Amino acid sequence: MNIKFSTKSVASVIAIVVLAFYFLGVYWSFEPDNINIKAIVAADAKAEGVRPVVGYTTTTALIRVTEKLWDKPGGYLSNDAMPPGAFLDNIPAWEFGALEMVRDMALAMRQDFSRSQSQSLVNKELKEAQPRFNIDNTRWAFPSAESEYKKGVQSLYRYRSALVDPNNQSAQFYARADNLRAWLQQVEKRLGSYSQRLSASVGHDQSNTDLAGDSGAQQSTVTDSHVMLKTSWWKIDDEFYEARGAAWALLPLLKAIEIDFDGVLAKKNAKVSLQQIIKELEASQQTVWSPLILNGSGFGFVANYSLVMANYISRANAGIIDLNELLSKG
Repeated sequence: MNIKFSTKSVASVIAIVVLAFYFLGVYWSFEPDNINIKAIVAADAKAEGVRPVVGYTTTTALIRVTEKLWDKPGGYLSNDAMPPGAFLDNIPAWEFGALEMVRDMALAMRQDFSRSQSQSLVNKELKEAQPRFNIDNTRWAFPSAESEYKKGVQSLYRYRSALVDPNNQSAQFYARADNLRAWLQQVEKRLGSYSQRLSASVGHDQSNTDLAGDSGAQQSTVTDSHVMLKTSWWKIDDEFYEARGAAWALLPLLKAIEIDFDGVLAKKNAKVSLQQIIKELEASQQTVWSPLILNGSGFGFVANYSLVMANYISRANAGIIDLNELLSKG
């Protein structure tokens, strides 16, 4: 039996498929809600029948932030090779921003928070977990990116279980001012970079300050004294969502730090400074009502979402710099 397809029927099928992909893509582009780390820690501790110790909250925050990379509409999209995921770029950019914060915290836990001094041994679970988060975020072939991230999370769960085990002294979390400063310095660099890239949405002439402050400093190649920074029109929304994802991931991590480093922050009279940083980052997570990331000129007729985000990021970064100063004082 011969089956004939008319041009009209084929066009209708194509239109239905395109519409289905479109609405699915819109649903997959929803960002996850902010993480209530206090409620999650209370629920996890109750389920496990344990009492949270120092480091339990920070480890839990890192676990839950990482799990959200695939536990959201559409799952993990950065390595999708099929539509509609392959056609989406905002959420993959968001995922990468969150992943950068995961990588920084995992490294800090391996190198600083879990070690009492520079020559102490590395915790075996963190040693196994941290490298898994560094796999190419777009890798889809075996092993896929999310499969490695999930293995890293399982190692973090084992580390967390060891923390609350009184008979296991090999797993430790040291809440000290110097350890916290080491992580905050990395966060400071991340946020500073995001602020610059967001501000470049309108383009600006910047003086070269690479060697400022050190008369004996040198660099490999000579660069211009003035540089015009301008983000490509095609990359503006990606820069926005990457910064937004990083701020989203940083929020529960900072709230966890507020709990685990309560004694250190109280001694340095720095809790208010940390709480203000958290407020700035929370403001960066307000709902984006426009279907497009608007980026008009600085004082133009159309709003510039990137500059608004840069404002919140810069204020949070300034707060982290001040917090680091407070922590460095005796």
